[in-house]
Amino acid sequence: MDGRVAVVTGVGRVEGIGFATARRLLDDGYRVLAHTYSTPDGERTAGDPAPAVVFDGFGEDSGRLCSIDADLADPDAPRRVIEAALDAFGAVDALVVNHAHSSDQSLATLTAAELDRAWAVNARAAILLVQAFAASHDDARADGRVVLLTSGQHLGPMPGELPYVLSKGAVHQATRTLADELADRGITVNALNPGPVDTGWPSEELREALASRFPAGRWGRPGDIVPVLAWLLSADSAWVTGQVIDAEGGFRR
Repeated sequence: MDGRVAVVTGVGRVEGIGFATARRLLDDGYRVLAHTYSTPDGERTAGDPAPAVVFDGFGEDSGRLCSIDADLADPDAPRRVIEAALDAFGAVDALVVNHAHSSDQSLATLTAAELDRAWAVNARAAILLVQAFAASHDDARADGRVVLLTSGQHLGPMPGELPYVLSKGAVHQATRTLADELADRGITVNALNPGPVDTGWPSEELREALASRFPAGRWGRPGDIVPVLAWLLSADSAWVTGQVIDAEGGFRR
């Protein structure tokens, strides 16, 4: 896989799936454009370290890594993310749409502003990233790949997260159509639902409450998800497209 280039969005936390994905792809010989996000005043989102701290974690492989900080609520940001990879590496072979705007609003408490931001960041940006990737992809480079991260909204209710559910459901439903649009170009498009993954966000109470619902007796970890994602980006997955894959470790709702 040496020489392949991947764009990974949502690489803002060392504990996160985005960081683990970028780490795996660097290990596999990729060059990686990592997307991060800082709020307009320069502050990180809740609990997130500065980009320099995150990228220090890549160590000597940072020479094959570059980054861009962008608010994907900006409709022009997806194009700039892809262009940054082209400027740095000259091509883009794979796109991992991992970023997410979380929401804790229920039907009773949701606002139009929160619905709009969840839609813009989670759904609209995902489609615009795929559009920009498709426009830039050199079809002479084999095995174009897109992986969209969705959630478990199609498997059961997610109370208190309605804007998130709506936006991630849109990504899920768009997967098959995106795959069809790009199939003749040898580009596969799949979605991956990782289920509940402990990336440092859940409280101890929530960890304990859900642990027994996993056959393994623990939450999922980024290291459980990344091998599935890496396979979807590989040549071995060429015969799989338009699918939503649930990699939840048998999580029982």
